[in-house]
Amino acid sequence: MAKVLVVGQIEDATKWEAGFKTHGDLFRSHSCHKPVAYAVTGNQAAELFGPENLETFMRGLDSKATADAMEFDGIDKASAKMFVLDKEMKL
Repeated sequence: MAKVLVVGQIEDATKWEAGFKTHGDLFRSHSCHKPVAYAVTGNQAAELFGPENLETFMRGLDSKATADAMEFDGIDKASAKMFVLDKEMKL
């Protein structure tokens, strides 16, 4: 299963985190049913998703609902970067 890391600049850490925590239904509609790991450092946020279906997740990221959520949370959409972590190194 692929994992997806999304990072971006945010306007306000407190506002972002409060908004992010309200998006459970949105993430579930993108095929995410496991906890989402996230971190905030200064004006940057990072989220690690484990979608069950990568195609569904990618379509969901391109949706108006996701764009609206990002705007509400104060994410600088131009700064957002996504990495599909589809490889793993065995230790």
